[in-house]
Amino acid sequence: MIDINESVMQFLLAFLVVGPLIGAVAALLPAPPGLKGKSPEQAVLRHGVTVTGAVLIAAIVLALGFDHDHPSKMQATTDISWIPALDVRIHLGVDGISLPLLVLTALLTFLCALYSYFKLPAGPSPKAFVALLLVLESGTLATFAVLDLLLFFLAFEMVLIPMYFLIARWGGEQRTRAAWKFILYTLLGSVVMLLGLLLIGIKAGTFDIMALATDNGPGLSTSVQVTAALAIGIGLAVKTPMWPLHSWLPDAHTAAPTVGSVLLAGVLLKMGTYGFVRILLPITPDGFRTFAPYLAAFAVVGIIYGSLACLALARQGAKGDLKRLIAYSSVGHMGFVLLGISTMTPTGVNGALFANIAHGLITGLLFFLVGALKDRTGTSDLDTLADRTGAALYGRAPRLGGLVAFAAVASLGLPGLAGFWGEMLALFGAFDPADDLSRPAFLTFTAIAAFGTLLTAAYMLVVVRRVCMGAAPQPDAPQLADVQTYEFAAWTPLVALTVVAGLWPKALLGLTDPAVQQLLSGGPR
Repeated sequence: MIDINESVMQFLLAFLVVGPLIGAVAALLPAPPGLKGKSPEQAVLRHGVTVTGAVLIAAIVLALGFDHDHPSKMQATTDISWIPALDVRIHLGVDGISLPLLVLTALLTFLCALYSYFKLPAGPSPKAFVALLLVLESGTLATFAVLDLLLFFLAFEMVLIPMYFLIARWGGEQRTRAAWKFILYTLLGSVVMLLGLLLIGIKAGTFDIMALATDNGPGLSTSVQVTAALAIGIGLAVKTPMWPLHSWLPDAHTAAPTVGSVLLAGVLLKMGTYGFVRILLPITPDGFRTFAPYLAAFAVVGIIYGSLACLALARQGAKGDLKRLIAYSSVGHMGFVLLGISTMTPTGVNGALFANIAHGLITGLLFFLVGALKDRTGTSDLDTLADRTGAALYGRAPRLGGLVAFAAVASLGLPGLAGFWGEMLALFGAFDPADDLSRPAFLTFTAIAAFGTLLTAAYMLVVVRRVCMGAAPQPDAPQLADVQTYEFAAWTPLVALTVVAGLWPKALLGLTDPAVQQLLSGGPR
């Protein structure tokens, strides 16, 4: 990697958080500064691509300058007193746990901005669309970068409003209902989470995550940890989403525009699981240990429930929406993440973090592909889609059909692709959980989750068969465009990273493992 001055690293991390906000304000000006287009709409979309591209470059340079020999060390730190009376600080930093999520967020947001430049969803002003996209990026990046509980909460909530408007104003059918359901569920969960965060800060005398993580939350009694873990866990579980707090997700995905679904699945869901790892495991270990078996139980129920829901939607004549099916698949995949975290072992937590990144790449690609199919055929209903593609997408648009099949097999966990390693490590972690957790219970959870992988393979293969395979298209069938240049540009990085992460898992595990080992052992001393 390259040697970069610490002050430059601090600037890069601060730019990741603040840069998109500045870009959002600039997008609302009469004309985005320094950019011209054939129309004001084109100029503001170009502005969105430029800002998200600059943020992505900053994230890549930050990753290159990161000290990979010491990934457990918090780097590029900024620590400024903000509210001295409460010891609330503007504390930023990045380690091996947060760095992959920062890069993933910057990448997916840039790809969404690039895709929208050529395929803007129908709706109100493009200025508002670009501004909301940038505010969403800023809030998500801040969530993964801040090291203060109250700042974490503010960043966590910051993403709700832009996502609400992206669904409500640029979404499809029943978008208003889906948007309200999304924001009500997440806001109610956040209220409960705030109470838990305040309890920790008041009892410990600080909201600083690093100070609280040292020696696993000094000064916090077991009863305080149990109460705080329950309250914070509920809020995080809603955002993850964990069964049975998931019911907002299918509606939100079905109604959201393509880029909204990509960011919701690829980035926003990761905020919940990141909170479990960054806050609950190191700060409230005794409280988390109390609920770990229940979290694992809910996780495996979610795995089976999500898979059975997908099978029901995928079967012939079920009138299943493909976007809804992928949303339910996320419930199952995030169940593996929660299962890995609940083991409280380095193997399980590393698997959860790996599965987080893999899910962002693969499910982001799946939603891009479904959006492209809907643009071409006017529907994402499986029965109608099969009819309008002639039940032979391979024959009419071979590149598009090949990508759908690739994303499907990656999602089902084919060895050699990114989806395999996270789920496998989560299962290994559940097979041998932390010493003070019930091994017979976790062995049962392991068996149930392993059965869930078979169900995942079943519904994904059914989708490929129904959408991509079948009789050859009739000579008079309407033309179906194959992958366009801008689509190729937006999707290639996701395909490439899915392959690279599958063939070279050490690139990611080498970052997360030292940080996880330190986190579980009581933090820096």
